[in-house]
Amino acid sequence: MVQRTHLTGARVVLPDGVVDNGRVTVEGTRITAAGPAAGPAGRPAPGPAAGPATDSATGGAASASGGAASASGGAASASGGGERALDLAGGWIVPGFVDLHVHGGGGASFSAGTPEEALTAIRTHRRHGTTTMLASTVTGDLDDLARQAAALSELVEQGELAGIHFEGPFISPHRCGAHQPSLLRAPDPADVRKLVDAARGTARMMTLAPELPGGLESVRLLADSGVLAAVGHTDSTYEATLEAVEAGATVATHLFNAMPSLLHRAPGPVAALLEDERITVELINDGTHLHPAVLGLAFHRAGADRVAFITDAMGAAGMSDGRYPLGPMEVEVKDGVARISDGPTAGSIAGSTLTLDRAFHRAVTIDGLGVEATVRALSATPARVLGIADRVGSLEPGKDADLVVLDDDFRLRGVMRGGAWVVHPELG
Repeated sequence: MVQRTHLTGARVVLPDGVVDNGRVTVEGTRITAAGPAAGPAGRPAPGPAAGPATDSATGGAASASGGAASASGGAASASGGGERALDLAGGWIVPGFVDLHVHGGGGASFSAGTPEEALTAIRTHRRHGTTTMLASTVTGDLDDLARQAAALSELVEQGELAGIHFEGPFISPHRCGAHQPSLLRAPDPADVRKLVDAARGTARMMTLAPELPGGLESVRLLADSGVLAAVGHTDSTYEATLEAVEAGATVATHLFNAMPSLLHRAPGPVAALLEDERITVELINDGTHLHPAVLGLAFHRAGADRVAFITDAMGAAGMSDGRYPLGPMEVEVKDGVARISDGPTAGSIAGSTLTLDRAFHRAVTIDGLGVEATVRALSATPARVLGIADRVGSLEPGKDADLVVLDDDFRLRGVMRGGAWVVHPELG
């Protein structure tokens, strides 16, 4: 008999609004009901919303969450038979967070190319509410990147990751940020194809500078291959960026960062990416990468349905200050801010130490964004971008039981992935 768990008493953020004193019912790995509480212990009222989830309704969602227990190390409260209710009065229940852009965490890096390091990073971010994530690589030798992709692809196939994001080496030397300048190269379509093929069908996104030789052809290749082409680490003009969008680019990699500033006579890529409805813009909301006024400007111009909050986190996420590797580079973290420690790019901001629960808290309590809009930017929008909104990104019957419990101050209290508690709200 499958365990049925009723999460009751909290404010539940649904696609069509917030329900006070709501409930979410989980059976096995799926959500089977979400809405107003009804009856003793918050049992759902009869009707379609409370019906059982089926595989056909989710397109095979169970396999995408099947690895939750092994990566989270959390207790699987949805095992065994019976029925239980958990009172979460005073809190919030929101969908699990989806991160399009993360390099590592917990002292580990996806660029290490080993399952052990990758799982450490995954566990770290899951404990902070990210139940779905891409593994982002860092500029390196093409053969090394191909080996990393092959290793990470196995974790995608096991359901631990949602895919691979290649950030570099096809980026501008003038906007390389924390990437090793000597390893950068123009996006030759043959090289782009080599990395996509190495990922064995698990490549989901590639960041490149479209103004470089082969850039537009590579954007078209990626779009034709079902891989998201993201404009980033670019010295592109406004006009060249529009060409990239017409060629098939659909994502702006950490908008404003590692690209020309928005100027009144030279609007550059920022204006082109913000104004086009086909583009989803990544924003790093850590208080370091973007001034709150700039973040607000971008958020309100694009709207929550076109904004994806990301971490761009490196290995120091969830850790203390110190020195950490970032691909072939070394990073020093001081007061939670990561910067390249040596070499020609010394002092450059090197990703972040952000986790998405902190991004949520900051968005609502400091930036003044609404809870529903923040949920869309952290869950629904990135899920749509990845083409997996039928399985994750919102609290709806039939979807994976991926959710985050927050307290009244919007601080993380619990995390569930695939029906198993990664962080139990009663145990922490």
